[in-house]
Amino acid sequence: MTAFPSASVAAGCRTSQFNELTPLQASKAAHHPCYSVSGHHRYARMHLAVAPACNLQCNYCNRKYDCSNESRPRVVSTLLTPEQVVAQARQVAAAIPQLSVIGIAGPGDPLANMTRTFNTLTQLREQLPDVKLCLSTNGLLLPDSVDRLLDVGVDHVTVTLNTLEPAVAAQIYAWLWLDGERYTGEEAGRILLARQEEGIRRLTERGILVKINSMLIPEINEASMLAVSEKAREWGAFLHNIMPLIARPEHGTVFGLQGQPDAECMARVRARCGQAMPQMSHCQKYSADAIGMLGEDRSQQFPLSALPATPQPYTPLMHQRAQLHASIATHGESNEPDACLVAVASSQGDVIDQHFGHAQRFQIYSLSTAGVVRVNERFTPQYCHDSADCPPEENGDRMACLLELLAGVQAVFCARIGYGPWQQLEQRGIQPCVEGAWQNVTEVLTNWWQDRQAQQTVQSKAQGAA
Repeated sequence: MTAFPSASVAAGCRTSQFNELTPLQASKAAHHPCYSVSGHHRYARMHLAVAPACNLQCNYCNRKYDCSNESRPRVVSTLLTPEQVVAQARQVAAAIPQLSVIGIAGPGDPLANMTRTFNTLTQLREQLPDVKLCLSTNGLLLPDSVDRLLDVGVDHVTVTLNTLEPAVAAQIYAWLWLDGERYTGEEAGRILLARQEEGIRRLTERGILVKINSMLIPEINEASMLAVSEKAREWGAFLHNIMPLIARPEHGTVFGLQGQPDAECMARVRARCGQAMPQMSHCQKYSADAIGMLGEDRSQQFPLSALPATPQPYTPLMHQRAQLHASIATHGESNEPDACLVAVASSQGDVIDQHFGHAQRFQIYSLSTAGVVRVNERFTPQYCHDSADCPPEENGDRMACLLELLAGVQAVFCARIGYGPWQQLEQRGIQPCVEGAWQNVTEVLTNWWQDRQAQQTVQSKAQGAA
């Protein structure tokens, strides 16, 4: 059967000294174009420009041209409302079915724009239930936001961490703004670093994948990079992306005349830091509204003026996208007649441990000669909200929506399921499966698929004999 990639494989680094991710985390990393060397050739991303304000002034950043840590300087994003973003995201998902992740990366800091950011994330989660949501932040407000990020289904966060030393931070940042107070110098550095550590630790403890971005600034923080890698790994981050400072006089920043690290310097620092944690080097800098595969930006193809007055229904599109993503993940094996998709109710991706009515997301797997391969996940309305029975007549709308989202799968695996939902699944041609409750997902799905193959072989022979 197909093995899940380790953290190092997902990052494109095979150093065996690093701890492996859980199977679910490794699969998520492999399907994220910004986190995986192989994934960025196969999946697309969309950046959303909905966050104009920032609570931290970096000396390499001029927000007139987007944050240069995440984007190309002098490329101005069009600031969108949450409603415009969702409409554009649906359009992009239809035009680029390889789209796997949507992220908020600027042009300021998403968490300094709490209302706009979480309104956007909530609407995206409701209207595009199969798309990954991610966010890039300086980390200042992370400790205050972890629960909300989990609630809305964000499971990938990038944190910009440029140093661990308050004195160096004082050279990199002009000021920060927190709880109505403005801080500068080493005091600002101490506040920022403490909150970055707390936020990263809390994210990783809750299972969220954290990537660290660092801007390499010659003569300022080059000597700090190894310590950043070591501490980030200790805090639970799994990937480090060291980027060269982009500094030119026309950018109007403090570091405009600082000079950029050359290729030799970048290679030296990445090699040194690679001893501490996997390094990422395949990602380029793109604007806060970039769209498409890594290495391209198709944002100009999706102007607001081209948005349809009435968007097409998303559910049929989601099912088509699932077939394509399955084909990508299995190298075409999922296109064979005997292959199928199934849904699994699992809290961590390793054991079938959730009640059908309590699950808020279902993992979608492809079963084929390629093995048991996770395709993506679908966020669904929770059918039941307590331990009591949930009569279908009281939850008709939620059940109808849930059945529609699960259309296209051959079976649903869960720990328990009520009689009413069981019947409705069967009426839709979906097999409810509870025999594998509290057992390993891969083993249960493998046995089920092998039994299904054997039954189909017997039926074919019987039909041939007749």
